[in-house]
Amino acid sequence: MSLISDWLRERRITEVECVTPDFTGIARGKIVPKEKFSEDEGMRLPVTVLVQTVTGEYAEHITPITDPDMLLIPDPNTIRIIPWAKDPVAQVIHDCFHFDGTPVELSPRYVLRRVLKLYEDRGWKPVVAPEMEFYLVDINRDPDLPLQPPVGRTGRPETGRKAYSVDAVNEYDDLFEDVYDYCDAQGLQIDTLIHEIGACQMEINFLHGDALELADQVFLFKRTVREAAIRHNMYATFMAKPMENEPGSAMHIHMSVIDEVSGQNVFSNVDGTPSEVFYQSVAGMQKYFPQVIALFAPFVNSYRRLTRYYAAPINVQWGFDNRTCGIRVPHSDPVARRIENRLPGVDCNPYLALAATLACAWLGIEEQLAPSEPLTGDAYTLPFAFPRGLDAATQILSDCKPIAAVLGEPFIQAYCAVKEAEYVEYARVISPWERKHLLLHV
Repeated sequence: MSLISDWLRERRITEVECVTPDFTGIARGKIVPKEKFSEDEGMRLPVTVLVQTVTGEYAEHITPITDPDMLLIPDPNTIRIIPWAKDPVAQVIHDCFHFDGTPVELSPRYVLRRVLKLYEDRGWKPVVAPEMEFYLVDINRDPDLPLQPPVGRTGRPETGRKAYSVDAVNEYDDLFEDVYDYCDAQGLQIDTLIHEIGACQMEINFLHGDALELADQVFLFKRTVREAAIRHNMYATFMAKPMENEPGSAMHIHMSVIDEVSGQNVFSNVDGTPSEVFYQSVAGMQKYFPQVIALFAPFVNSYRRLTRYYAAPINVQWGFDNRTCGIRVPHSDPVARRIENRLPGVDCNPYLALAATLACAWLGIEEQLAPSEPLTGDAYTLPFAFPRGLDAATQILSDCKPIAAVLGEPFIQAYCAVKEAEYVEYARVISPWERKHLLLHV
C-alpha cells in the first residue's frame, strides 16, 4: 500500500482535492472520493487548464488544436488536511507529465524545478523566504464600487495609517487565530504577523527553506487566508493595488544559496566578506529583472503598485538595508547573508516569481557580471527602469533569449500569449475615469 493511501486511511479521509497551479496560481484539478484516488495512476486534465487567462479564456495557438490530456501524478510530500472542511478532506499537489513520461514544460511547478536543477548540478541549494502582504476588505458584491476596510471588533472600520500597530492587528484577532490554526494544520511554516502601512493591510512572513516547498506553501496560503476571511464575513485580497489611495501589496523574496557539501552560504567568503558569487547574483538581478517584470507584475493592475514613494521599487538599484531599492541586502551575519527581491507583487504566481528570481541570479553567476555601486541615497530620485504596463512587459520578456533558455522557450511563448490575451481583453473596458473626465470635456 502506498504512503499516501496509508495517510488517507489513518485520517479517515473521505475526499481528496487533486490540484495543480496554473499560470495565475489558481488551483486547478478535481475532487475525487478517496476510493477513486490513485497515487500510481494519477488523473488526467487537458493541458489547456494551465494556460487559461485570469478571466478563464484561452490564448490561441499555444497548445495543440486537438486539446490533448496530460497526466497528473501526486507529489506525496505535498499531501495535507483541509482544516476548514466539514468532513475529513485532503489536498495534494500534482506534477504534470505527458504520456511519454516527459514533464509538461508549461507547468509552473516544472519551471521552478528546472531552475533548481541548475543550482543542484553545481552542488548548490537555494534558500528562500517569502513575505506576503495582503489587504482585508469588506464584502464587495459590486465590482464597480471601491473596496473598503472591514469592521473590526470595535465595530468600526480602520482609517488612517496603522503601520506596525499591534492593536490594529488585534482588531481581527479571531480571524488570525483561524489563519494560524489552519496553517499549523497544513504544515505551512508562517512566522511573523505585522500590520503594514495601508488601511487593514497585513503582512505574514514565512520561515526560510527549500524553494519548491515554499512555493507550495504560498500557493496554499493564499487559499487558506481567503477561506478564513470569508468565514469572518470579509475578503482577503492579494491584488497588487486594490485601493487607489493605499500602498500596493508585495511578495518580497529573500534568497541565499547553500553549498550542499560544506553547508556554507556561498554569498559569504570564509572571512565573512561578501563573495564574488554574491556580487554576480546582484548583477544578474540588475540586468535581467527588467526583462522578467511580467513574471513579477503579471496583471494590468500590478503596474499601479510600482510607483514612487509607495514602498514599491521603480528601478534595479541595490543597497545595504535600503528599502527604496528594488534589490535590498538586509543587515545580517555572514552565515545569513541574503538578497531581497522587492519587485514582485503579491499577485504573482509564487512558482514563477521564485523561478525568475533564481534565474536572474543564476545568469549573473554564469555571465560573471559585476553590479553597480551600492546605493546609499534615495532610489526614488533616479529614473524609472521598468515598462509601465503589461503589454510592454510581455514583449520585453518574449524577446529575452537568455531567460527563455533558463525557464524554457515553450513556457515563455505560452506565458506571453496568455498575458497578451489578458491585455487585449482589458483594453476593451472603458473605465470610470474615462467616463468622468472625457465624456463631456473633450
